[in-house]
Amino acid sequence: MAVITYNKLVRDKIPEIIQQDGKKCIVRILDEDEYLNALDAKLDEELIEYHNDQNIEELADLLEVLYAVAEARGFTIEELERIRHEKVEKRGGFNKKIYLETVFEGTTEK
Repeated sequence: MAVITYNKLVRDKIPEIIQQDGKKCIVRILDEDEYLNALDAKLDEELIEYHNDQNIEELADLLEVLYAVAEARGFTIEELERIRHEKVEKRGGFNKKIYLETVFEGTTEK
């Protein structure tokens, strides 16, 4: 019997899916601090997976984790979207592909 240790946050239905596959797993429910740390680690994991695969499924996973992080930190998805829209209005989005290279502070004239 092979034993694989994961020690990571997984989607809610994963234990059920594992059992339906005829396998057994050990899980536990995290406390709030552990959950926030695990979400941060999951966000890093999903970002790496997106960088490796660059597909829409990985983007969807990233978005799911971002939503979970927002809610775990006491924000609603609506608040997150409202703030995102406000920032787009004030500072723009990323559609124009602008790459800032240099800013010169102060004047060059005397």
